[in-house]
Amino acid sequence: MALSPFRRPDHGRPAPAPGLVRRIDAFARLAFPGFSTAFLMVLAAAPVSLPSPVFAVTLPCVAFWSLFRPGAMMPPVVFLLGLLMDLLTLAPLGSGVLVLLALHAAAVRFRRFFARQSFLAVWLAFCAAALGAACFYWALQSLLALRLSPIAPALHAALLSCGLYPAIALVLTRVHEAMRHAENAP
Repeated sequence: MALSPFRRPDHGRPAPAPGLVRRIDAFARLAFPGFSTAFLMVLAAAPVSLPSPVFAVTLPCVAFWSLFRPGAMMPPVVFLLGLLMDLLTLAPLGSGVLVLLALHAAAVRFRRFFARQSFLAVWLAFCAAALGAACFYWALQSLLALRLSPIAPALHAALLSCGLYPAIALVLTRVHEAMRHAENAP
């Protein structure tokens, strides 16, 4: 006998349908990673005298959520974040999209391995991924501009991203734990 999604297998009585508040809560938990990353990107795009830290803020967020909540950081969300990054940094359209999708694919591919590792191991792996992403971003921009761009800004963005990862991961870990606690609550 097939089980109905509204029947409890232990009692045989229908379970209550999810209420509006539960559906809104589930949607908010699903949408939080994408919206919070976009919000941080817009904040990072504020005019300052330093080079734009949008790239450096985006990489840790996408990597973290792709590792620990891939159901909320799906490829369409990563695509939109890459497009937003391209628009905020005035980069050639598609370069940020490809970089973030490649980072997301790598994070999801090695997710099971890194979920069991220490923070230091994850951070070192992120540093290697950030360096690779920055070089890939630089190569795409050079290719699309049909000239070699200076590599120093890309390396600066990678180093800044590596330096920001612990602080961003600390905050996102707390948020992730709160979300997981809310999901497991009766």
